Amino acid sequence: MTDIAARAGVSQTTVSLVLNDVLGARLTDQTRLLVLEAARELGYRRQTRRSATRTAGSDARVIGVMVDELSTDPWCAIALDGIREKAGENGLIVSVAVTQGDAEFEQAVLAHFRSMPLLGLIYGTIQTRQVRPPSTLRQVPMVLLNCYAADRNLPSVTPREVAGGRTATDHLIRAGHRRIGLITGETWMDAMVDRLKGYRQALASHNIPFDAALVRPGNWEPSAGYAQCLALMQLADPPTAIFCANDLMALGCFDALKEMGKRIPEDIAVIGYDDREIAQFLRPALTTILLPHFDMGVLAAEQLIEHARRPQRRPRQSKVDCPLVDRASVGRHVLSGVDRS
Repeated sequence: MTDIAARAGVSQTTVSLVLNDVLGARLTDQTRLLVLEAARELGYRRQTRRSATRTAGSDARVIGVMVDELSTDPWCAIALDGIREKAGENGLIVSVAVTQGDAEFEQAVLAHFRSMPLLGLIYGTIQTRQVRPPSTLRQVPMVLLNCYAADRNLPSVTPREVAGGRTATDHLIRAGHRRIGLITGETWMDAMVDRLKGYRQALASHNIPFDAALVRPGNWEPSAGYAQCLALMQLADPPTAIFCANDLMALGCFDALKEMGKRIPEDIAVIGYDDREIAQFLRPALTTILLPHFDMGVLAAEQLIEHARRPQRRPRQSKVDCPLVDRASVGRHVLSGVDRS
C-alpha cells in the first residue's frame, strides 16, 4: 500500500479507504480512480493466507465494521487494515460503514449488515472513550474497538495508555533527565487522563517530585506545542526534556526550540506520542510512542471470531501495549560533565 500511495500521490490512509471500499469516506471519484489505477499498474491483488479456514462463496461470513469517523485521522483506517488481515487469514469478508455516531443510521447499517451472512460486528470510535451502543446492536456478536461499555459487559480492545505515558517518561528519565515538561492534550479525554497518569507514575517510581509548573495545557495541534514549549522554556528552571502528548504538538515544539536556537537533542530532548507518519521525517527524527491501532484491529477481529464461535461468559477487556519507537530526538543528558542517569 505504501508503493500504491507513492504511485498515486496520496496518503497510505487514502489507499486503505479505497481498497477497502469504505462507505462514507470523503474521497473524490478522481482520487479513487488514481488509487485503483496505481494498484492495477503495480499488480496489487488482495490475498488470503493459505491457512484460511473459509473461502468466499456460499459459506462466506462477513465481519461488519461500524465506526464513527474514518477520514479525520488515520487511526480507524489503520485499525481497519488489521481487521482485514485477520479476516483474510480466516477467509472472511469485511464490510465497513461510517456512521458519525448517528444512532438512527447505526440501526440502518445494522439492518444492512444482517442482510449478509454476518459473523458479528466490530464497533469502533476514533477517540478512546466510553460508549453505549444501541441495544439492537447487542443482538449480534460484537467487540468494541478503541472504546468500552460502562458496565464492561461487551468485549473491548483499547490501547494501554497509562503504560504508554509511563514508557515515554521513563525513557527520558533513563536518558538522564529530571526536569521533564509535559504538553498535554485536552485533559477531559480518556487518552490524556491516562497518559498524564503514566507520566506521574514514572516520576514517582524514580523519586522525582511532581512539579505542576512543568505541565502545560495543549489541544493536540502544532500551535499548542509551539506556544506551550515557549512557556516551558521561559521558566526560571526550564525543563531539559519535553514529553508532547502527541506528535503534532511535538512538531510545534520542534519549531519553537529551533526558533530559540536550541539543538535537539543536545540542548533539550523531545518525545512524542502516536508515531504518525511525519515523525520519521522530522529532523532529527522524532522518538515517540506507537499508538497500536493495527494490532488493535487484528485483536478485535480475532476476539470477534472467537466470540462468535464460542461465546465468552465473561467479556474480555483487552489492552494493547504502546511501545517506544526510539529515533534521534532523545539523547543522553549530561550536566557539568557528569552523566545524571
